[in-house]
Amino acid sequence: MKKIFLYGLMLCLSMTALTSCNDDNDQLTDSRLTYYPVLEIQGDEFLQVPIGSTYNEQGCTATLNGEDYTSNVKTEGSVDSNRAGLYYITYSATNPDGFTVSATRTVAVCDPTITTDISGTYTTQDGSYRNYNGTITNYAGYSVKIKKAAPGIFYVSDFLGGWYDQRAGYGSAYAMTGYFQLLADNSLVQLSSYVAGWGDSADYCEGAKYDPATGTISYVVGYAGIMAFNVILK
Repeated sequence: MKKIFLYGLMLCLSMTALTSCNDDNDQLTDSRLTYYPVLEIQGDEFLQVPIGSTYNEQGCTATLNGEDYTSNVKTEGSVDSNRAGLYYITYSATNPDGFTVSATRTVAVCDPTITTDISGTYTTQDGSYRNYNGTITNYAGYSVKIKKAAPGIFYVSDFLGGWYDQRAGYGSAYAMTGYFQLLADNSLVQLSSYVAGWGDSADYCEGAKYDPATGTISYVVGYAGIMAFNVILK
């Protein structure tokens, strides 16, 4: 009788183990493979358009697991070709499982009559400072690179003059990158700004100008609601 009980107990344990294994197998078979759309922007990802001319949208194609998926591409954004500046066209596509991918084209509407080239490597000069709620901290000696993207439009490696990137030692993710537009009177307009490390941008940029006599660039950038960076570059 005792043997029969033991055999029965072992049988129950075996059935429980098999059931548990079956449950695990069910969980494994629940996982699915999803394919993401592959986007391909037609034409240049950074496109120059002379002011007053016509912008022709070239679109974006997509494939999904090797099959054409272009009809599912959604396009957002517009370009005012009568106004100089940067414009962004965003393309996106969502797969059947609800996952979305996107790609962006940058369109620079530029003024070909602006021939001044302010590109080069600049250094933050004495007289630059950060105003933090009334507390002034002077700084100088940090490197900022400016590159020409289109006539009158320039990329800036750090609008903050190296404050976080170099002075604080946080690295390039904490530089405020972006673009300036140079106007005929040598004033500058900030077109965009972005700090990747914090995912934010400038509050404002004012008093920006280029002095061709001295090769100096100066401006004030407001940031995080409590700081103003007075930057002088040469």
